[in-house]
Amino acid sequence: MFEHPTRRGVLTGALAFTAWATIPKIAVAAGPRDPRLVVVVLRGALDGIAAVAPVGDPHYAALREEFAFPTSGPDVGTRLDDFFVLNSRLPTVAELYGKGEALFVHAAHSPYRERSHFDGQDVLENGTTSPIHHRDGWLGRAIAMLPGDSTIASHGAFAAASSTPLLMRGASNVVTYLPAGLPAASDDTRARLLSMYEHTDPVLAGILASGLELEKVTGSESEVQMEVDAGMMGMEVGGRDRQIVSAATAAGRAMALDDGPRVGFLDMVGFDTHRGQRVIDGQLGNTLSGLDTALLALRNALGDTWRDTVVAVITEFGRTVRMNGSWGTDHGTATVAMLLGGAVKGGRVIADWPGLAENALYEGRDLAPTTDLRAVLKGALRDHMGFDLGPLGTTVFPDTADVRPLDGLIRS
Repeated sequence: MFEHPTRRGVLTGALAFTAWATIPKIAVAAGPRDPRLVVVVLRGALDGIAAVAPVGDPHYAALREEFAFPTSGPDVGTRLDDFFVLNSRLPTVAELYGKGEALFVHAAHSPYRERSHFDGQDVLENGTTSPIHHRDGWLGRAIAMLPGDSTIASHGAFAAASSTPLLMRGASNVVTYLPAGLPAASDDTRARLLSMYEHTDPVLAGILASGLELEKVTGSESEVQMEVDAGMMGMEVGGRDRQIVSAATAAGRAMALDDGPRVGFLDMVGFDTHRGQRVIDGQLGNTLSGLDTALLALRNALGDTWRDTVVAVITEFGRTVRMNGSWGTDHGTATVAMLLGGAVKGGRVIADWPGLAENALYEGRDLAPTTDLRAVLKGALRDHMGFDLGPLGTTVFPDTADVRPLDGLIRS
């Protein structure tokens, strides 16, 4: 695993890259699909029944009262079927659903049953049932068990983070990127620094040169922001969402390369909605809007490779079914997971729906967990990325041989 010298962030204009040139490049084999996988972690615990509202449940409206999702008027969401409605702050996701490129798995859950964000995120990323003392993650272990000359392993992974996230630890080739909002150095400054380090620190010089080369493809942070500000990417982006949009754009551009990474990681904060959550115009609606814009940026940047892409949107747990006194929700259990992309067999909601009757709630307060998130991820890894089922139940997600992967998530 590569280390990330702090000096490098300054040298590349606040773009933190590992040494792209050190990752071996192997020609892409011709075939019907050259798959990409992007995992998006929503930190803070997404309220699944506000994002994908079960308006057909006879108990939903009474539980949410004035914060139930509107079924008429200007803010009405997208009808997914006769039971579920998609939040109106997710228009890109709605478009993808209409094209058969998005599906939702409701009442999804990790094996974690407490309510700590930190422990819940650790379990979500390490792929086990315990948050304690794990040095690698399920996606890193999946990549590491592949032959070194496979396309996925040889092309490495891309993480929009300041260091390799737990989810990807265990993989040897991880490129990291984090927009920091600092002014970019001029071309002359970069050339002088590169020349200086070529004589004093060849390793750092190689890292810097590789970062600058990759930046030509992804675009510098300032260039991406200029495109956003000028409306060149077909979206409107507020200041609070610029970092995730910049990260999504860089990830998509890198992964669209023939010799670019096949696996990516993004994360987004803001889903811990204890106060002012509401449903459309509050904290949750604003954060969902930022997520939607980031997904649009990712799709645009991936270009033609979107057809071979799966984006898995996951979170550590759900939120309470009842609103609290601060117009928010508290930490819960089950939630909704999303699969998006041209390779997804979408246009549907998968749900073993537990119901919202009082006696159906988990511990009398939460949406009950019915579909193991690891079954969703196993299905995507097996059918989209070509991983063998056996190791998925022993190495990638230990002790889950009895957790069968969901079938039919990916287009044949």
